[in-house]
Amino acid sequence: MSRIRRSHRSALAGLVVTATVLPLAGCGVLGIGGSNADLQIYSARHYDLEGAFKDFQDETGVSVEFISGNDAELLQRIKAEGADGEADVYMTVDAGNLWNAGEQGVLKPITSPALTEGVPSDLRDGGNQWFGLAMRARTTMFNPDKVKPTDFDATNTYAGLTDSKWKGRLCMRDSTSAYTQSLVASLIDLDGRDKALATVKGWVANGVDIKSNDVELLKAIDAGTCDVGITNHYYLARELKKNANFKVTPFWASQSGGGTHVNISGAGVVKTSDNAAQAQQLIEWLATKGQSAFVDGNHEYPVNESVEPEPVIAMFGEFTRMPLSAEAYGSQNADAVKVLSEAGYK
Repeated sequence: MSRIRRSHRSALAGLVVTATVLPLAGCGVLGIGGSNADLQIYSARHYDLEGAFKDFQDETGVSVEFISGNDAELLQRIKAEGADGEADVYMTVDAGNLWNAGEQGVLKPITSPALTEGVPSDLRDGGNQWFGLAMRARTTMFNPDKVKPTDFDATNTYAGLTDSKWKGRLCMRDSTSAYTQSLVASLIDLDGRDKALATVKGWVANGVDIKSNDVELLKAIDAGTCDVGITNHYYLARELKKNANFKVTPFWASQSGGGTHVNISGAGVVKTSDNAAQAQQLIEWLATKGQSAFVDGNHEYPVNESVEPEPVIAMFGEFTRMPLSAEAYGSQNADAVKVLSEAGYK
């Protein structure tokens, strides 16, 4: 099923935005750069999850097309295109980015019992502008040959890594990583700025070894060149799928305290969409019937608590998560960057 879209895309040639197309066998609706799909999804989510959208199209007959780019570019494009734009759904990673999109007024509040029932209240906007669809945990990882679970501070594991026993044994991501910034923003929200600053200074004092990405970090732990680090859980799941003997084990942080830091990917209906009903239908489907298809491909946790996590991450065991404050991740990002700088974190 197709329909006629708006006749043009705004001529924003200066923006670095790439049109991508789902490999939908047997469907002639989508073409490179085509604009006749039912839904246009502006997505900053760069995971190989097209299968979920193919399932959605097969089940509903609603076709989709993606415009991909980074968060800031896509948000800028939606705002610049305004009422002439084609975006129906804005999809992105990081709760702070979702909060920012809501603050900038590009999303349409929607009424959806399916979403308010299926998505926990702290994983969706209080004004129903955006909804979390997949959840990741950023927790401690360790080499079991060198570290015992009892070595960790179970009350505040992140701050516990400032203990001198971890000196020369830590690997972490750099200060420009959104993962690092959101983690520090959550620590500011949870512990206060002074304690968060002390925590980051403690990591630096322990000679933290900065890695360029989570995979490199995990491989360093596996190789024994560092003993413990902090990564997103799904990177470990990917490595274990390739090598069951990968020597890295997760430790769920702060289970006797504030819980493990989590973040989300999510989406909202663009305010200027001329197909808001089907855009809402897609988001509802991804959070309910299509939840497993959406999260399993990247080993993420479902936000819908009635949906079971896929087997690889289920074997990591259950954990208590830190309540998520999208406003803190968004509004305190700048302060998190300052804290990292003040602490001398590279």
